[in-house]
Amino acid sequence: METTAARLLRLLSLLQSRREWTGRELAGRLEVSGRTVRHDIQRLRELGYPVDATRGAAGGYRLGVGAALPPLLLDDDEAVAVAVGLRTAAGGTVSGIAETSIRALTKLEQMLPSRLRRRVEALQSATVPIHGPEPTVDPDTLTTVAVAISDQQRLRFDYRSHDGTTGRRSVEPYRLVHTGRRWYLVAWDIDRAGWRTFRVDRLQPRAPTGPGYEPREPPDPDIVGYTAHTITTGVYRYQARITIHGPAEAVAQQITPTIGTIEAIDAQRCILRTGANSLDDLAAWVAVIGFDFQVHEPPELIDHLGVVIGRLRRARQTSTKAHGKGSRSRREGV
Repeated sequence: METTAARLLRLLSLLQSRREWTGRELAGRLEVSGRTVRHDIQRLRELGYPVDATRGAAGGYRLGVGAALPPLLLDDDEAVAVAVGLRTAAGGTVSGIAETSIRALTKLEQMLPSRLRRRVEALQSATVPIHGPEPTVDPDTLTTVAVAISDQQRLRFDYRSHDGTTGRRSVEPYRLVHTGRRWYLVAWDIDRAGWRTFRVDRLQPRAPTGPGYEPREPPDPDIVGYTAHTITTGVYRYQARITIHGPAEAVAQQITPTIGTIEAIDAQRCILRTGANSLDDLAAWVAVIGFDFQVHEPPELIDHLGVVIGRLRRARQTSTKAHGKGSRSRREGV
């Protein structure tokens, strides 16, 4: 027969897994009477867990907010996911949380059973992260923006543009989008009366937030696709539309969401939309994809491809001559 302590742990785990439970649902899960559930709820309260109750036909129990974070009860997959997430956060794009993540991970791993610890350690030993020069985001900035979105409060901040100039913005924040490398805020810019996308590492919130606002219709139901389009084409001098003669799945492996967007035409072709402030950059990106391609826009890129081809042809000719001369010299013993 299950002990009272074991049943209390199961009850606490259930309360943590869902926002609200009826007494009947809890009794059914625990296989006890409603009276026993009420007694166990009272025991949890005596132990310091804030369990709120509502009366009536639609009443139930929920784990309330207390002065301290109660112990979390995790199943095997949840524990591994949290451990992996903490390891990722320790080397991620949010500044200042590496040490905190490591402390939390140390506490978690001390409590993991050996079978789970081996899974986490195996993943760590088999993974080699690549740390690039990507900018990091202050966690306080992220939480300030997230709370403003959740509470539907206007947000004011100083923003540094890509050219280094700084200005003040007032926006109605809509969503945070993370590409895996950078964080972006999609928001309605009040002064410019239009939707804008901001890099979060370039903004500094101003207190206080507010006032509240009624949410607008988003610029696109696919907010991730919208963000990818705006950060890969909308902000650049040259915006390119190129047909790639290759399957969309294969091309997408070469193009990250921060470089361009891919749209399939058929099984063997796709459209690449990308942008840059330099025609050389555009030509280089599309040339190294590894597929034949056809440029539709911009017309300047079509002309510039001839310049690049001539440059490459001359480089090949001079390199071939130099290589041939060096080979003859070596054969002659020079």
